[in-house]
Amino acid sequence: MTEHTIRPFHLAFPVNDLKAAREFYKGLLGCEEGRSSADWVDFDFHGHQIVAHLAPEEICAAKTSSVDGHDVPCRHFGLVMAMEEWQETAGRLTRAGVNFIVEPHIRFEGEPGEQATMFFNDPAGNAIELKAFKNMDQLFAK
Repeated sequence: MTEHTIRPFHLAFPVNDLKAAREFYKGLLGCEEGRSSADWVDFDFHGHQIVAHLAPEEICAAKTSSVDGHDVPCRHFGLVMAMEEWQETAGRLTRAGVNFIVEPHIRFEGEPGEQATMFFNDPAGNAIELKAFKNMDQLFAK
């Protein structure tokens, strides 16, 4: 894998309820809250800045694409985590009763790019993927 200096990304997305967004991102996912106003709130998403904007008129269902027999939302965001952190998070979300779009599982088992993945929605329907690689050097393996 080519050595990269990872810079924090910034992602803004619509929500229909800032209280529910706070409960989900801070309460369930453990993202610290940053600046906020009556119309938006910043979260620290593992060192990246994500911003939930109160914009109910922008909420819409994502189209899906078939990936390994799953209907994966074409529009989604997420993280590549360490495997141990992914396993802990999968367990915590399962215990919390999260309704997964794609249940936590292993893709490409025994192949280059073997990875753990899961998909779920936030309360506004924004799709999130959390994944982890057996070998991070295979992040871009073909």
